[in-house]
Amino acid sequence: MNEKFILTCSGCGKTFLPSPELYLCPVCSKTNNTVSPPKGVLKAIYDYEAIGKSKEDIIRNNFWDLLPLNDKTSLPKLRVGDTPLYKVDKIDGESVPFELYLKDDSQNPTFSFKDRASSVVSAYAKENGISTIVAASTGNAGSSLAGICASQVQKAIIIVPKSAPLAKLTQIVMYGAQIVPVDGNYDMAFDLSIGATKAFGWYNRNTAFNPLTIEGKKTVSLELFLQLNRNIPDYIFVPVGDGVIISGVYKGYEDLFRIGLIDRMPTIVAVQAAGSSNLIDNIGKPDFTTKPSQTIADSISVDVPRNFYMAQNFIMQYQGEHLPVTDEEIVEASKILARNTGIFAEPAAATAYAGMLRYNKQDKLHSKQKVVILLTGSGLKDLKAVSSIVKIPDAIEPTLDALKIVFS
Repeated sequence: MNEKFILTCSGCGKTFLPSPELYLCPVCSKTNNTVSPPKGVLKAIYDYEAIGKSKEDIIRNNFWDLLPLNDKTSLPKLRVGDTPLYKVDKIDGESVPFELYLKDDSQNPTFSFKDRASSVVSAYAKENGISTIVAASTGNAGSSLAGICASQVQKAIIIVPKSAPLAKLTQIVMYGAQIVPVDGNYDMAFDLSIGATKAFGWYNRNTAFNPLTIEGKKTVSLELFLQLNRNIPDYIFVPVGDGVIISGVYKGYEDLFRIGLIDRMPTIVAVQAAGSSNLIDNIGKPDFTTKPSQTIADSISVDVPRNFYMAQNFIMQYQGEHLPVTDEEIVEASKILARNTGIFAEPAAATAYAGMLRYNKQDKLHSKQKVVILLTGSGLKDLKAVSSIVKIPDAIEPTLDALKIVFS
């Protein structure tokens, strides 16, 4: 039994003791269906008053008391998190009129932000004697779980849309996971994985279903707090699909706020692909509506954002902002980011950078402000997405004369 935390429903507020069998609030989830965001997503709550009495000890212990685990040895041996934060001074030769920071989570073990969630879910399964974990994924979460499980000697079963990028599918197979492609989209894969959890008793990693995924993802906020010398950014740009990453970012800062380490929340900007903007399009509306998603940013291409209600609550409670960006802006942002910084981001990650570029163009960012871009995955995971802007020249003869013609 883990007594460090309890789970509370983000809808009705009922509290529950954690267990590997508990995913959603059993009351609120009764009316869930496959065409609307699920209700009853659970949120981990700690004894913030007790934790806040020893703030410096909490920091020295790397926020261990804010994680839903009993033993540090349960975590994978791979280095997850502690990713670099780079300060950037110029974009295309022009000085940036604010402090710009890039949080490069492509340097996690499987090259994506998703390792943060996978490591916590895997560790919790290990502490509860569970050896098989299932997930639905468009690629990143699946390859992440597959890699983390390989390091933990656990079995991973990954259900993916058949259209998922080949590089991500290759990762899953190479890590030794059981991959199950389905003739459908992510939402269909998600629903199948839930059915498999009930039918076979596998532990489920799905975001907006397993509450511990948010606990893994919130670690990025705890790191940013330390990397910025305990300063709070003015803006954090986050790519958004189903709403779990942004909820994790909010949750990390909310935990810091509740134990008294910070006195305000940053402004967090939810950036979605215009072709898959079902989350931000519905914020504040009485009835949820959806439209089919179509974007090159496969990692955030979602018809039904599974963590809509929690993300909406966070954004509205803490005055967050949001905007859509086009696929053209995403590709251009990926190119600008790569040529200026040496960081090659996948389209989903470049979406956040595109949001910052739009804000900068509209003069919404000002001097002395600290602005963080959350870069969530490597561009090598989906080379097809940027193929339209990659032109490989024809081969030349291996002579100086031929080379002189190239540069003439």
